[in-house]
Amino acid sequence: MQDQDVIHINVTICDRPYRLKIKPQEEEAVRSAAREISEHVKDLQGQFAGKDKQDYLAMYALTLAVGSQTNENRLSGLQDTILEALTDLDDHLQKSLQQHS
Repeated sequence: MQDQDVIHINVTICDRPYRLKIKPQEEEAVRSAAREISEHVKDLQGQFAGKDKQDYLAMYALTLAVGSQTNENRLSGLQDTILEALTDLDDHLQKSLQQHS
């Protein structure tokens, strides 16, 4: 990233400030993600008392990783289904064209 293409912002995650260098178009998403992390950590603190913030961050990271893998599996399955449907459609079109030639 070139310096003219970036802005500096401060976000707080779990009561800890972070200064970030990002593209201007990423600012809203970064701020939203920081708020989401803090909110989820607060929720986890309510469910599991007595842990430190790093434990809650690890729990949330695991939750995100599992969700990401689940979405990747769904996407892969959907891609396979679409590919199969397109292959069937192509077969039907080829047969139809051969019958009318």
